[in-house]
Amino acid sequence: MNKIRPKPLIVALAIPLAVGGLAAFLIRDDVALFSSLNQPPLSPPSWLFPVVWTILYLLMGLASYLVYTSSAPQEQIRAALLPYGVSLVFNFLWPVLFFRFQLYGLALVDLLALWVLILVTLRRYLPVSRTAANLLYPYLLWTTFAGYLNLGFLLLN
Repeated sequence: MNKIRPKPLIVALAIPLAVGGLAAFLIRDDVALFSSLNQPPLSPPSWLFPVVWTILYLLMGLASYLVYTSSAPQEQIRAALLPYGVSLVFNFLWPVLFFRFQLYGLALVDLLALWVLILVTLRRYLPVSRTAANLLYPYLLWTTFAGYLNLGFLLLN
């Protein structure tokens, strides 16, 4: 078992939490819109989203830490972390597009690109760390569900 490296772990956890926190800060006045929209079936209560996203950000950070600190070749580690980094940009943009600008169609396109990036990241993590790859499955599933909700909002509003 590898020894935990505290500094890289803290940075790895802080990066996705900071991305999510910044997005949440930027849309803080726009989230009330959610409850006023026509809701698709299976829409969860609004309080659930920050809880789920916090858990997902922690899983993403832990996964990136496992990849970063693995004994795989540096080229393979960089190739695995690149789509993850790009996915954080798309992850940040989605709530801004959806809540701040109410661009439901563009937000859905962003979410589809994010879904593909998560899948690419997961596949690149797999040969480096199976555990890291497995930690991304909840993120992929939740993003799939978010896509369903986004499409529902697009069609209903």
